[in-house]
Amino acid sequence: MVRYQDKAINDEILEKLSLKNRYAFLNNNLTAILKPEQFNWLRTVQKFCMRFEKKNNIQHSLDEDFYEWIPEFGKAGFVTRAYKFEEIDLNYEYYGLTADMLRAIAIDMFDTQFDMALGATILAINPIKAHHEGRPECLKALKELVTGESPGAILITEPERGSDAVHMLTECTQNEDGSFTLNGEKIYNSNAPKSKWVVGYACAEKDNGRTMAQFLINTNWEGFNVKRVFIPWVPKIWLGHEHFVNLRVPPEYVLGGIGQGRDHLFDGLTPERIMIAMGNIGQAWGALSIAFLFINMRKQFKQEVLKFQGVGFTFADYWARCSNLTLGLLKFCEEYDAKMVKFGGEIPRNISQAIVASASHLKLEASRLSERCCYEMANLMGGAGVNDNTMMQDLLGLSRIQEIVGGTRQIQQYIISMATRQLYKMI
Repeated sequence: MVRYQDKAINDEILEKLSLKNRYAFLNNNLTAILKPEQFNWLRTVQKFCMRFEKKNNIQHSLDEDFYEWIPEFGKAGFVTRAYKFEEIDLNYEYYGLTADMLRAIAIDMFDTQFDMALGATILAINPIKAHHEGRPECLKALKELVTGESPGAILITEPERGSDAVHMLTECTQNEDGSFTLNGEKIYNSNAPKSKWVVGYACAEKDNGRTMAQFLINTNWEGFNVKRVFIPWVPKIWLGHEHFVNLRVPPEYVLGGIGQGRDHLFDGLTPERIMIAMGNIGQAWGALSIAFLFINMRKQFKQEVLKFQGVGFTFADYWARCSNLTLGLLKFCEEYDAKMVKFGGEIPRNISQAIVASASHLKLEASRLSERCCYEMANLMGGAGVNDNTMMQDLLGLSRIQEIVGGTRQIQQYIISMATRQLYKMI
């Protein structure tokens, strides 16, 4: 089926809103600021997305299950490019945070809900990558996630704890053979009902983050139970509500024992927030590209609506904001990659701690930009911006949750305010 129930936009405009033309708008903006290697990589991902869309007649409609797309994206190396992944014999030639930023923007403009699902998989990949310790069981799971054999999920949030990631109620008990038994409840975990592998956290003592541990879990194990939580703003993403009932985790799947889980969790929050900011920038460019094409073609009062100051000036405002924030995120990623090379793949803790505030800065501003830009661009398009004929409805829905996922807006503001205090103490 086509993505819409009834055509409300004429064919000429609908054809102009093609993925190819939306990418052209993005590329004309980025060609002056990207290095040749970066731009070539961006174009590589874009070409794959355009071919994939055409080959599979993708309409981005509600009846399409985009989880079926993940294997092909994985085979092409487009689930993540944050690392080289030598330990699982992939040895990507072009990788790093900058490469992953450009990959995320290209895929988000292809399908924003799909990009968020890939992002949730990356959240499971990162801790396995960091803590596999060469164990074949962990490496097998890592390769399946990176190559798209299965989506992944990370299980942190609990129904009674929300943004409080430290005082978990989910309990873990260590057994004599080194295994752990888990009992408890998690919620709002993207991809969990569709995933084979998830990374979860639990505490040896309830409400005591110092006793937290981290686990790699196969969702087929006895004692893992999951149901879908439906969020209407993202109708194609499967979020989970999980119950652990005497779930046994073998010792070889323990990523961090009692007392290590908390540090592992916080180490993972910085890349998570940067990854969310990447998606947010992609959403803003996606909304801008659709509105850009529409307002240059749509006529009212016998002239293109772009020529009305209320339209043209609003577009210019958000275009500038998106361009500036993209430059900021690109600079962050480039410097992060440079430090990874300088320090042999592991950034020193003092630098890593300084990066925490920067990650919250970017997540806070990028999520705010996504929410406002998507709404304002839809508003410029009038009825065409809120019906189901374009990708704008997907962007509108997803942008509504971006200030919540990965730590709410207030949590980011709290982190930044506490960093302010730490900086003061250093003077």
